[in-house]
Amino acid sequence: MRRARQQLSTIECERILNQNTSGILSLCGKDQQPYGVPLSYAYADHRIFFHIAKSGHKLDLIQENPKASFTVVDQDHVLPEAFTTKYKSVIVQGKLWIAKDPLKREGLIKLSEKYSPGFDPDPEIKRYGDQCEVLVLEVETCTGKQAKEYL
Repeated sequence: MRRARQQLSTIECERILNQNTSGILSLCGKDQQPYGVPLSYAYADHRIFFHIAKSGHKLDLIQENPKASFTVVDQDHVLPEAFTTKYKSVIVQGKLWIAKDPLKREGLIKLSEKYSPGFDPDPEIKRYGDQCEVLVLEVETCTGKQAKEYL
């Protein structure tokens, strides 16, 4: 990172990944056309879990090129008088793959725990688990940055 003073600690990066509810998954296939899509996610054990449809553009791109980037913006406060923003964000890079059981189930449970805490996910997983895929992004690099205004 060019501005090392603004780099976030590993602990702060993990807090941001655990606390937030959406980010932008960026993919690029053989045609070299970038594709970014907002997705809900769950983070656990240096992996990010996503649930998606069983077919579509994301899966096509992942089959062509499994490398991905995922960005989460934690804070973004515009400071008009200073012509800047006060921000914190994290960028994760790694490879994506389609989870098979038992990891698929684990991903669905992690997503359920994050978005529907206190509810039993088993009935939903039994009812709809075969109708979706779970993508796993194995975290290879994770960097976070904050605005100099936080220093």
